[in-house]
Amino acid sequence: MAIDVLFFGVGLLAVAAGLWRASRARRTGAGAGLATTLIALGLAFCLLADSAQAIESRIYPSLGRLLSNLATMVAAYGIEVTVAEIGGVAHRRRRSRQAALAVALVVLVASFFATSGLPRGIGLFDELYRSNPTLVVYIFVYTLYLGFAVVDIAIVSAGAIRAGTGALRAGLGVMLVACAFALAYLAGKIVAVIGDLNSAHPVAVPCHGAFSNLKCSLDVGFPAVSVLLIVVGLTMPALPAAGRAIRDARTRAALRPLREHLTGRFPDVVRLGAAGVTGRERLLTAMSEVNDGLILAGVTPSMPPDAAARTARSGAPPETGTLADADGDAAFSAEVARLRAIARAFRAEQSAGAASPAR
Repeated sequence: MAIDVLFFGVGLLAVAAGLWRASRARRTGAGAGLATTLIALGLAFCLLADSAQAIESRIYPSLGRLLSNLATMVAAYGIEVTVAEIGGVAHRRRRSRQAALAVALVVLVASFFATSGLPRGIGLFDELYRSNPTLVVYIFVYTLYLGFAVVDIAIVSAGAIRAGTGALRAGLGVMLVACAFALAYLAGKIVAVIGDLNSAHPVAVPCHGAFSNLKCSLDVGFPAVSVLLIVVGLTMPALPAAGRAIRDARTRAALRPLREHLTGRFPDVVRLGAAGVTGRERLLTAMSEVNDGLILAGVTPSMPPDAAARTARSGAPPETGTLADADGDAAFSAEVARLRAIARAFRAEQSAGAASPAR
């Protein structure tokens, strides 16, 4: 039960992160590969949970093991591609990665369905390796491919760390730690298979805890920790952009009353069909409309926020003045602060006016 909670917890976290990335990819046109990776990882863990495998095994013996392994391999390929894109080397060895995945998937499916007497339930193969060479091929190809993918991810991540900064570098560092856990899991699987082949009577021992002993740690705990670190590592570089999106949304909300007032007075400033698809583009459109409306209302860049708000509301005659250029991050931040201050003063004056009917 505890293992199911761990697997479903990590799996659902990965799926949730993948769906968030997918929705963001639809708006920005980038990041679809990362979304696929996270969703595949999450599905792999959900399919591998004992209770899920028991249900899947009613359809075909050990089907849950095959489906989760296929999803894991697709996720590993997606991580390779994503890290290569982050490191700026996506064009290198693209075809070799695709060919390796295709061959591994075909061999895995063929060797699985060529094996007779597969167990129902959670798909433990320990007792079958000696009598079923096809299962040896299955586990060998699976382990070899994941090892190839993990080493590739680690090499690209290590190379990209030197050029990365901030959240990107931290995320790649977490990816390297995840690769270490994954390699330990794969090494433990190879050792276990060799032990089963050399044993006359191998016995499959189910794990009752993710870290109850070394074998369970390698088979269950380490993969879960590795996936969790991968999710964190791939998400960390997106955190600054997420923070910026939140700030932009707050700024749009702060400007909304002033913008609605100005666009109502000066409909020509509205940029129809130019709202943009991203939050930053929508913010830039709103700021441009507000700036144009302020000019038409007679507001100059030198006016204090309170005077600018009164002028915007009263419609005083235009005064001489031009808006400062908004080139660069510093100028953009200053312009955002200026407009927010005017909008704040506008709302305060609006509230005061509503509270004082005699005004």
